[in-house]
Amino acid sequence: MYQDGDFILGGLFEVHFFTVFPDLTFTTNPKSPYCEIFNMEGFQHAQTMAFAIEEINKNPKLLPNITLGYHLYDNCVMLGMAFRAAISLTSGTEESFLNLNCSGPSPVIGIVGDPSSTPSIAISSVLGLFRVPIVSHYATCSCLSNRKKYPSFFRTIPSDAFQVRAIVQVLKHFKWTWVGLLYSDDDYGVYAAQSFQQEMRQFGLCAAFSEFLPHDNNPRTIQHIMGVIQGSTAKAVVVFAPSSFLIPLMNEVVLQNMTGRQWIASEAWATSLESHIPSFQPFLRGTIGIAIRRGEIQRLHDFLLRIRPSNDPKNYMLRIFWENMFGCSFGKGDTEGEQVIKVCTGQEDLSTTNTPYTDVSGLRAAYNVYKAVYALAHALHDLMECEEGKGPFSKNSCADKTNLKPWQVVHYLQNVNFTTGFGDYVSFDKNGDALAIYDVLNWQPSSDESIRIYTVGVVKEGTETGMVLTLDEDAIFWNFETRKPPRSVCSESCPPGTRRATRKGLPVCCFDCLPCGDGEISNTTNAVECFLCPDEFWSNQYNNHCVPKEVEFLSYEDPLGISLTTASLLGTCFCALVIFVFALHRNTPIVRANNSELSFLLLLSLKLCFLCVLLFIGRPQLWTCQLRHVVFGISFVLCMSSILVKTMVVIAVFKSSRPEGKGAIKWFGAVQQRSTVVVLTVLQVLICAVWLSTASPTPYKNNQYIRSKIVYECAIGSVVGFSMLLSYIGFLAAASFLLAFLARNLPDNFNEAKFITFSMLIFSAVWIAFVPAYVSSPGKYTVAVEIFAILASTFGLLIAIFAPKCYIILLHPERNTKNVIMGRETQNK
Repeated sequence: MYQDGDFILGGLFEVHFFTVFPDLTFTTNPKSPYCEIFNMEGFQHAQTMAFAIEEINKNPKLLPNITLGYHLYDNCVMLGMAFRAAISLTSGTEESFLNLNCSGPSPVIGIVGDPSSTPSIAISSVLGLFRVPIVSHYATCSCLSNRKKYPSFFRTIPSDAFQVRAIVQVLKHFKWTWVGLLYSDDDYGVYAAQSFQQEMRQFGLCAAFSEFLPHDNNPRTIQHIMGVIQGSTAKAVVVFAPSSFLIPLMNEVVLQNMTGRQWIASEAWATSLESHIPSFQPFLRGTIGIAIRRGEIQRLHDFLLRIRPSNDPKNYMLRIFWENMFGCSFGKGDTEGEQVIKVCTGQEDLSTTNTPYTDVSGLRAAYNVYKAVYALAHALHDLMECEEGKGPFSKNSCADKTNLKPWQVVHYLQNVNFTTGFGDYVSFDKNGDALAIYDVLNWQPSSDESIRIYTVGVVKEGTETGMVLTLDEDAIFWNFETRKPPRSVCSESCPPGTRRATRKGLPVCCFDCLPCGDGEISNTTNAVECFLCPDEFWSNQYNNHCVPKEVEFLSYEDPLGISLTTASLLGTCFCALVIFVFALHRNTPIVRANNSELSFLLLLSLKLCFLCVLLFIGRPQLWTCQLRHVVFGISFVLCMSSILVKTMVVIAVFKSSRPEGKGAIKWFGAVQQRSTVVVLTVLQVLICAVWLSTASPTPYKNNQYIRSKIVYECAIGSVVGFSMLLSYIGFLAAASFLLAFLARNLPDNFNEAKFITFSMLIFSAVWIAFVPAYVSSPGKYTVAVEIFAILASTFGLLIAIFAPKCYIILLHPERNTKNVIMGRETQNK
């Protein structure tokens, strides 16, 4: 699976359970091995990495202006396949090279995986020589903590050294001193068993037997182990093994009906779905398991359901997943034996399925994948934020961002620290190990609610470093170094900016300090809960003080405000320039023919429209909030009234030129024109007066758009008043457009009605688009949208109506004659 980006992260996941190697014929080139038995949970882990990278790319605060990509491989639970994939990730898969200088970034800057210990040992042994950062989400072998052998290996899952100590504490708590030990025949099991036996001796515990589970599921070995367990007086059996090693033994336990054993599960199978087969439940009831800490990842479930093969046709893995999920095939007429397999459409509904892929209720390994990706992203972010002269490398230099080396990422990864959205703190100790926190599970058959979850964690108790284990409402502390007997311990104080986690029926331990949310603070130690800051305050970055919220409004210092102010003043100047031109040529035919009095009144109203924009900019005050819409409404009504009367005069003059309409012009004399404009404008004044007297616009501090900011705006007061103001302007504009449209074909060469029609089209288009834009714009951009509509419509009217006249007056004065305007110019040739 591949997605391009500025920097690429590699990933190794168990998407199939087995590797099949084709037969060698020695007559043709050997075919590549292939994988079988699709692993839904492993594919979920791979998709979790893809989701984490998508989430990081959308986060403006983490790696801004940088896009992460990924290159994910299926290791098929095979050392050879995993090693081959890791080498391909770090060396590239190209057969030829265009860059002979070997410069530029590495194929990948880090790898998430491998999930198993044995492949991780092999891969880290080689890639560690080149300091390629590897962050495993599931490899727990304590041997990987050796920094000399594995200098670039990190993990978000605790080392088995911590798990072993936790299991020993459980045994001590229940006074089980005589126990059996089973372990898998691999690096994970062997190292865990050795460490476990050493820890047992420190506390006076004894191993009744120690047997390894074979990787080849040999029946004779399984029978031998069954005989050892049944012949032993030990009732508690500790098992360090993946579920694939344990299942053959459990099948034999069911077959022989062996009961009466208390099973202690390591994290490798404590939460494994394979271990919860119904036939196993009567025999595994009451099992106590050490489990990886469960986490939650917001929006992951939606992401998992969103994928479709059609979204990424080149991604062959998606097709394989789809075929396994829905039991279909993208081929035509494929058969399995004599049965025809149904054809995949690619539109099947993932929400109807119930598999480990879609189950996000108990994210453990997937949560570790999520933390591993974020650890690499934070390391890269810190690297990018380096200031030259203050860097960690030679002569206080920073990494070359255009030629980044993986070993430079290792340095920052070692020092990374951040908190996940679920509230877990992520960092690495000097050995690359994560903070050791586990969930201790008690398998109960009745319901999920009966499962008791406890927590184990590495903490500091004063000057000592040790582990806290909570069991049966007791909290005990055990020192790693002095190995003194466990003692009861209470929670240390949580630092300011956090709160104590409350777990019903359990004591609160010091590693259960959860960060306060945005807008919440805690400035006292041991606070049980965080409290919200007052409305006009927000929490600081440490969540321990309330600070005033940032106030946002469209100001004159804002680049957007400067641009709109400039446009407003330019429009005002253009109006003044046109007034000057018309006044200078007021006795010419073109000015007189277009009713100079109405033209000057229209230019004055347009000038007011431009100037009213200045009331919308700046910190809202009571008088500006009241005036801005009043001035805007009256100015535009004055403008629309002038255009409407102008259109009516044009029609009346044309009709009076015909015998049947000789009396039409007397109804549109100068007095009637002025009266009509005044009456129409007064109506808008009355609307504004009623609006201001009943529900006047007022300044309002709005914190609904962005919770961390206050958007200072003018509340319109009455929606009805504002709607009536706009509706009245719209009515006049519609009437002007209709009359101008009907008169557009008048016979004059210079047809004023055509220009009015065009100007009304522009005006209508702007204000129709304004309504949805105004409703959907947040914060100060609401005001900006309204200003833009005012400026756009005013410029449209100014240009459409007056630009043609100025063009003739200034550039073609020979056409500024009565004959040309009236269409009576004669040809002398």
